[in-house]
Amino acid sequence: MGTDEHKGPRSFVPIGVFFLFGATMAGYAAATLLNPGTTLDGLWVLNKTGHVQLLSMGKSAGLGFMVLSALLCTAAVGWFRRRYWGWLLGTTIIAINAAGDIVNGLRGEPLKGAVGVVIAGLLLFCMTRSGVRSYFRSG
Repeated sequence: MGTDEHKGPRSFVPIGVFFLFGATMAGYAAATLLNPGTTLDGLWVLNKTGHVQLLSMGKSAGLGFMVLSALLCTAAVGWFRRRYWGWLLGTTIIAINAAGDIVNGLRGEPLKGAVGVVIAGLLLFCMTRSGVRSYFRSG
């Protein structure tokens, strides 16, 4: 995870883009769960079981995804502005996601859980390297 004095760590931009992508997808999930039955539901074909389970939770699932979208968007802003709180929020979100993936693995979805843990683990590895962490300013 090399750094360049002017460009910063190589993982900096991809991780920030990952947060923006996550915010977009969580926003999509919120919109489709809060207003089901539209043509936007088409993307749920990739996770029909998850869609049915989330719909059964009612509007609270959509509200949860709305909050997640806002948190990921906030993390992206803090990340790209190189604020320490952005780094802290981003690493916290990824760590919580990793914990959720462990729970998924233990609840009968070992492959899904393992893939999620590996991805989150790699992200956390990149995000907590000293070159990345020191790239963020406090304040």
